[in-house]
Amino acid sequence: MDVSNILADHAEKLKATQVETDTLLQIDAGLLTVTDPNPIDTESYESSLESHLVSLARTGTQALLSTLFSLPTSSSPDGPLAKLPPAITQLPRAKPLPKPKPLTKWQAFANAKGIQGKTKEKRVKKVWDEEKQEWVNRWGKDGKNKQVEEQWITEVPMNADVDHDPRKVARDERKARVAKNQKQREANVARASKSNPARDAHKEELERTLATSRMSTASMGKFDRKLDGEKKLKGIKRKYDPTEGSVSNEAKSSLDILSKMNSDSRKTRITEAQRPTKRSRFSRTGGAEDGEDKVLNVRKAVRFASKGRGGVALGREREKSTRGKGKGRR
Repeated sequence: MDVSNILADHAEKLKATQVETDTLLQIDAGLLTVTDPNPIDTESYESSLESHLVSLARTGTQALLSTLFSLPTSSSPDGPLAKLPPAITQLPRAKPLPKPKPLTKWQAFANAKGIQGKTKEKRVKKVWDEEKQEWVNRWGKDGKNKQVEEQWITEVPMNADVDHDPRKVARDERKARVAKNQKQREANVARASKSNPARDAHKEELERTLATSRMSTASMGKFDRKLDGEKKLKGIKRKYDPTEGSVSNEAKSSLDILSKMNSDSRKTRITEAQRPTKRSRFSRTGGAEDGEDKVLNVRKAVRFASKGRGGVALGREREKSTRGKGKGRR
């Protein structure tokens, strides 16, 4: 029986799956990548770029598939799955390495003094409750630190006030501890970032005050001795429009000025010269009569008629005179 034809067909099929290159391809099955270190064939690249790229893609894909089929497999409902090895190629990080967390004030002091603090493993978040006979949270929801606030009966000291509330006292103490911890945390964050807005503002104000005091001399600080490291006070830079510009911009600015001058708000605006003073304003009893702009100073008129005694005395005299005239007629 001649089986040479069968062997030849089988060898031809195996040849189609084999990859032959001058330099071995770098295959990373963990990342499913193939790197071809062989130099580019200039003749094939220039003659037919499309066929050259297809040939390179076919070579790399065939090498990757041959490597995957040689890996150990595991059965699954979807079929056999290849177990990928760990990646070989070291890819760069998308983000920089995280910075080490800065030490708090207590941690820096403990390191300097050699104090060994409790680790996270030694910190117990649960405590035993004798009344409930179970482990409860040390703090947080249903925490042990709220036991005095939530219990229905509490012992009151003998020297306590009449309105003493143990629940309120315990709650205020707990809130004070929380506020103290929050303040310390903010101080640690500010110390770590090395930026304190309040301190920076105070420092800037001191520098400006110092510079202003130096400018108060007769020479405007020109001949004063400078301190080491003293910074020059920066003034406000004025911005001027160019003397020569486009005609359209100049026409637009002129039209804007004219529109502001002819606006309704400009027409109804009263200048300080046109604004009446307090003495010249119309009072309740005085004003313009018969269309004339006559202004009556009521206070001055009352003072003159009453000879400085006031409007009340003037009214009383008028009542007396009217009463006397009435009696004479009778």
